[in-house]
Amino acid sequence: MSDDDMRSAGEADGHAGRGAAVVVGGGLAGITAALSLADAGLRVTLLEGRPRLGGLAFSFKRGELTVDNGQHVYLRCCTAYRWFLDRVDGAALAPLQERLDVPVLDADRNRLGRLRRTALPVPLHLAASLATYPHLSLAERANVGRAALALKGLDPADPKLDGQDFGSWLAAHGQSARAIEALWDLVGVATLNAVAGDSSLGLAAMVFKTGLLSEPGAADIGWARVPLGDLHDTLARKALDSAGVRTELRTRVTSISRTENGGWKVEVPGEEFAADTVVLAVPQHETHDLLPDGVLDEPDRLLDIDTAPILNIHVVYDRKVLKRPFFAAIGSPVQWVFDRTDASGLTDGQYLALSQSAAQDEIDAPVAALRERYLPELERLLPAAHGAEVRDFFVTRERTATFAPTPGVGRLRPGARTKAPGLYLAGAWTATGWPATMESAVRSGISAADAALRALDRPRDHLFDVEEAA
Repeated sequence: MSDDDMRSAGEADGHAGRGAAVVVGGGLAGITAALSLADAGLRVTLLEGRPRLGGLAFSFKRGELTVDNGQHVYLRCCTAYRWFLDRVDGAALAPLQERLDVPVLDADRNRLGRLRRTALPVPLHLAASLATYPHLSLAERANVGRAALALKGLDPADPKLDGQDFGSWLAAHGQSARAIEALWDLVGVATLNAVAGDSSLGLAAMVFKTGLLSEPGAADIGWARVPLGDLHDTLARKALDSAGVRTELRTRVTSISRTENGGWKVEVPGEEFAADTVVLAVPQHETHDLLPDGVLDEPDRLLDIDTAPILNIHVVYDRKVLKRPFFAAIGSPVQWVFDRTDASGLTDGQYLALSQSAAQDEIDAPVAALRERYLPELERLLPAAHGAEVRDFFVTRERTATFAPTPGVGRLRPGARTKAPGLYLAGAWTATGWPATMESAVRSGISAADAALRALDRPRDHLFDVEEAA
């Protein structure tokens, strides 16, 4: 087939040739790249292999319930994801806390503590909470304060930090095993998807400096009060349509190659697309398989970026057993528990979702074994669950939920640009400086679009400035 026989990415609106772009992948990175390119006047086609948009932050139906595959949250410091919510008109559906307030239940000691902030400047905004945090001794609290100040002095971009593990750094700075469990891992496991000993010091420093040690409100938590699919699929598709993006679902790309005229050919079963710009916004292993030869110096490095699983346990009770919207637990295999009753559409009883990060030991466990382990734990944490009928218990598993933030991963993560003009990479696993979060995915899409628009000498005034927000 000749270049002239291929369909241009912009053919749907009667245009072809210069300014046509194809985005491969309809997760948050791909959606963001497509919107950003279309807003700059390019004719964009978005190709997604699944029957929906949203990547690994999606919803599905289970009977009458609308279920998120996993509980996702963001923080006030996640400025790019907040821009995304605004761009798809979804900010009101995923509001932030007025101020950080995290209930932390100690299952062994049957005690409730809270991590919350005041309006005082950093680091005083957390001083009162830390001073009264009942899950640590007075000496442990003092040591946490000293470690936090030392962490504040680190530069997350320093390559030396990437090769060190966070757990060793914490131990060297006087942090007890209890302090790591009750504070550092409480935050770190949820954001990094790894315990401190398995996490790059550079990524951990970035998380704690940005979230807890930058602005008083940086760690205020936001989450969707509707199914994730409402945001990342329904509203995102509406925004793409309004921007003029042609979106093709159930369309898996099989190859990407250069054309004789210097453009790009993107092949799917039974069809080919011609474009001047291609953004490849799929997971690292799929990216490796689609990359043409010679576009990265060491493409096999992508295969060295490991993945980490997240397990979500869903429990529907016949009555209300939790008064709070969420809580975190220590002294228990339970990590974080969210009330998803209203978001799921449940009208009778209560639906709780347990988010279990760094779940390597349980990701393949049988549902019966997980039920036997976690229902008694919920009763231990929530006395109101005693005697409550469990109407449904099910599990969702994301075996490759995130890239693993292991020491040394930073040198493996490529930037948006490749050696081939017109071909760009996006995805939470690329070199955003962030761990594998929704924020990282959106930032990567913006960075890829920015690199493409610079190369095309197109206006970039509409783009969210990831560098300024860093």
